[in-house]
Amino acid sequence: MDMKSFFSKYKFTVFLVLIMIAITILVFSSEQQTTKGVPQLNATMILILVLVGLAAGLLGGWIGTGGCSVMLPILHFWLGFPAAIAVGTTLFAVIFTAISGGYGHFKQKNLDKRVSLWMGGAGILGVILGSWLFLYLSNQSILLGLIIGIVFLWPALRMIWEGIEGYKKLKHGKLMPAAMQGSMPESIEGHPAKLSVFGFIVGILTGIVGLGGGYALVPGLIYLFGAPVYVTMGTSLAIMVPLAIVGGSIKLVQGFVFVSAALILGIGTIIGAQIGAATIKRFKPFHLKLIFGIYFLYVAAKFIGTYFGIHIW
Repeated sequence: MDMKSFFSKYKFTVFLVLIMIAITILVFSSEQQTTKGVPQLNATMILILVLVGLAAGLLGGWIGTGGCSVMLPILHFWLGFPAAIAVGTTLFAVIFTAISGGYGHFKQKNLDKRVSLWMGGAGILGVILGSWLFLYLSNQSILLGLIIGIVFLWPALRMIWEGIEGYKKLKHGKLMPAAMQGSMPESIEGHPAKLSVFGFIVGILTGIVGLGGGYALVPGLIYLFGAPVYVTMGTSLAIMVPLAIVGGSIKLVQGFVFVSAALILGIGTIIGAQIGAATIKRFKPFHLKLIFGIYFLYVAAKFIGTYFGIHIW
């Protein structure tokens, strides 16, 4: 691919990354690191944050899981961010990932606008309520960790189950080609009231635990509303855009966002998501789901164990 073709294909992504780099430099030069407990943002930390963002973006591109699921535990457990700051920073970072990915799917018409509007609209109300509840939990980091750990159990068990099922289907020669998995139906079924209730619940969880919502939206759209896979990914990202913008902005106003770190993570996730989308055909999705499902189960155990005084390495 020559430079002209590359820019034509990825011009929106390139434009977004350049803007974010400029904003990051501006913020980094003026931001006073007064947030208690966050690590020093030196060259090594910047590199680590970029790599974490890349990993989160790759995972999202490969199996359709939001980047928060990767970023949040790494920021909290291994980089030393307080739980509340890790929640706010990752949710703010997902704003840019969701916009980039959602725009790509919108251009390819891989989303259901009706579902996006109903779930996204109700989800905003849920995020506002969840963010209000988050204020009461932010000073209770152990209890907040317990809630995050319980929420992490869902994507962990779902991904492990889907990974094992994929192995079974492959063993018996029943694994459907990726292109066929989303062939039916052509639209997402669901009454507006049901869509709104589900979006509202996801919004509340987003406001409380800072996860973008993809861990619940993707399986929910597929198993509860009969969504085809290819439409699910785009619709999920489209719904996450208003949830991340509202939730991330509220966390910013509340003082739970380390802005420079969030922008650096966002740059990494945008680039990683594009690489993931370009290389997805080289992997069996159920391989990745099983691996990351086990990882998320480990993360859930760490959060829950800490609440009960059990420290898992």
